Amino acid sequence: MRAAVAALLPCVIAVLVHWWCWSDRTALLLGFGSADDQKAVHEVLVGVLSARHHYDHRQAIRETWLGYLKTHPLFQNRVMVKFIIGKYGCAVPEEDREDPYSCTLLNLTQKESGQEMDILSVADTSWLEPSDVSALSLDFKVLHAVVITQLGVFVNGPQQDFRGNVTVHLFQVDQEEEIVTARFSTVSPGTRVGAIFYKPVEQFILPKGFEGTLLWQCHDPSGLMSINASTIRLNNGGGVLKFGSIEVGTLPHRTALGFPGLAGGFTFSVYDVDALSELLRGRSGRQQIRLAELRDEDQALHQESITHGDMVFVDVVDTYRNVPVKLLKFYKWAVGNAAFRLLLKTDDDCYIDVDAVLLKTDHSRLKQSHLWWGNFRQNWAVDRVGKWQELEYSSPAYPAFACGSGYVVSRDLVEWLASNAEHLKAYQGEDVSMGIWMSAVGPSKYQDSGWLCEKDCYVDMLSSPQHSAQELHSLWERKKRCGDPCGCAQ
Repeated sequence: MRAAVAALLPCVIAVLVHWWCWSDRTALLLGFGSADDQKAVHEVLVGVLSARHHYDHRQAIRETWLGYLKTHPLFQNRVMVKFIIGKYGCAVPEEDREDPYSCTLLNLTQKESGQEMDILSVADTSWLEPSDVSALSLDFKVLHAVVITQLGVFVNGPQQDFRGNVTVHLFQVDQEEEIVTARFSTVSPGTRVGAIFYKPVEQFILPKGFEGTLLWQCHDPSGLMSINASTIRLNNGGGVLKFGSIEVGTLPHRTALGFPGLAGGFTFSVYDVDALSELLRGRSGRQQIRLAELRDEDQALHQESITHGDMVFVDVVDTYRNVPVKLLKFYKWAVGNAAFRLLLKTDDDCYIDVDAVLLKTDHSRLKQSHLWWGNFRQNWAVDRVGKWQELEYSSPAYPAFACGSGYVVSRDLVEWLASNAEHLKAYQGEDVSMGIWMSAVGPSKYQDSGWLCEKDCYVDMLSSPQHSAQELHSLWERKKRCGDPCGCAQ
């Protein structure tokens, strides 16, 4: 018996050596280095931005590509995946928010409902001064439906006269055709109230969410008269209107129209006062319901975190507008709590082809420091309206930024972001914010169209965005059947 064991021993050793060499060589091919180097360091830290209530998306990821990572003998100790969750839910009910993307209270009252109002009253013409430009504009947003009744322009002649030729337009933001127009001239000045001449216009209902621009244009040398915005307070009708910045020194954020400022005003009335009354009466009840929902949500998230151990709660209210801050706080957590070489950022509705991503990390250019690997959008125009509205970044186009479905940065860049997080300004979205932040550093960009920008499917894709939980499962099933989520019939 001993002789038989002794005879087999060289074969057993040979098999073990062969297995060790194969596994170590495979790890090197995947870009992970030797086994000794991997005991405490993850090759890739994956951060998945996830909304608090997106349990179905998180669970779909756990049951597809994340579950695959956890059971794969080569990947399970080399990749760490964390869902990034805001610690706090928005306590303002959806009906009482200014928009669906923030947690700003819709601060409405009824103190002036049911009557025509001026946005400003100027009794003394001494408050006015000649404008040094021929076009001024005022931006505003409608927070409860209103009707614009008159457009007005400041007096620009003697005490009782109007001189010159001025046109006042009301545009919907980013639309070329005006909604209403009023023309003022020496022969047709309109009706004077204090220091403003008014003319009635066709009365359109402007719904909640409407974003408009009032533009004053002078067509002759007489010029416009303006007023120092810091000396007045505009009337928002009890919160139904929200005005854009017109402070002195503010950079213009729209080049097609005039410089921010006031050369007159307009009158308006609240539409459907009964609906406004009902909204205000129901606010207290909605608030109590929302607080109860948040308590249940907190409890469910706590249990989910205990069960799965893959969630990082960052100190921020979880809304779309706070996503850039949410990402920065995760970077700070990552630097202080994880050892990694690369950080992959993605969203909870994105499919990640982990095999393809990890195989590519062996590329020599992806091993360098100062690396930003993604699919970059160049000269992307800044939106001034809607979900991606940007009023803080004055340039007409963003610096290059990577598509949000997935990108990778080296640890040194994450450390720079984490150490400067308190000084980095958050813009309207985390992808464009990342582009602005990185423009100060000048990283080595590695362009790769495999990080898809649109919901599509390509053989060489690394990620695909904007999928439902069911679609994530479908892509994964196709991956298991034929090795490629896009390579076989559904």
